[in-house]
Amino acid sequence: MATQSTTYRAPTQARTLGLLPAMSLWWREVVRFYRQRARVVGVILSPLLFWVVIGSGFGTSFNSGSSAGGQHYLEFFYPGALIMIVLFTSIFTMMSVIEDRKEGFLLSVLVAPVRRSAIVLGKVLGGSTLAAAQGLIFLVFAPAIGVHFGLAQFGLLVLTVFLVSFSLTALGFAIAWPMDSTQAFHAIINLFLIPLWLLSGALFPLSGASGWLRWVMRLNPLTYGVEALRGLLFPGTGSLDFSVSTSLLILGLFTAAMFGLAFLMANRRTTKPAA
Repeated sequence: MATQSTTYRAPTQARTLGLLPAMSLWWREVVRFYRQRARVVGVILSPLLFWVVIGSGFGTSFNSGSSAGGQHYLEFFYPGALIMIVLFTSIFTMMSVIEDRKEGFLLSVLVAPVRRSAIVLGKVLGGSTLAAAQGLIFLVFAPAIGVHFGLAQFGLLVLTVFLVSFSLTALGFAIAWPMDSTQAFHAIINLFLIPLWLLSGALFPLSGASGWLRWVMRLNPLTYGVEALRGLLFPGTGSLDFSVSTSLLILGLFTAAMFGLAFLMANRRTTKPAA
């Protein structure tokens, strides 16, 4: 009888310590974000304005470079604008880690019989779901520049956007975890957030950059997100520096590394209650 009792309790315990807490935290992140309508509107409209204004400003003047593949700049800049949405949403949703600490919610989660991996997964999955959803919404503007895609192509777009979202959200979690104020978080993020995006090939192609800058861009993981999106949206332009499969492979490795970093940060430091 004792053996049977242990056998039947094990699955329940696994759900309690793993999937159920993670999904609860995931749902909390989604609900919290969409209750703040100003954030939802701002995340979409800011990159949209960037795309329209900068894309229209450069216009056909970008066609002179062979690496641009003769594209109008609105087309070339479209993947970069989509990545901008994902980047800002992914990183800044993780400010909720600091807010949860101040409110005492995070401390109550940490003292509960829940694995740290479930906490990390729930928070990161929640932020990445929001970021991916915002990025995919931006795809409704693709037909305006003549982009049409089938079901298989759309599936790869979803995979690419989700990998970028998950990796950046995990990075945001790792940065936010040891911090006690949103001001400090903003200071650190602003230090490399824009350079990370600018040097991703969003504004200019990697092949047209100077030698040292080209190496910096190759080391930037966002470069492979932009390249994958550009290859899927504009497969016939010939402007890619990396194949879609290579870009997805590197994105996958970066995603695993960032989730591992977030998990290590969550296990290295015990969260203290706010003063």
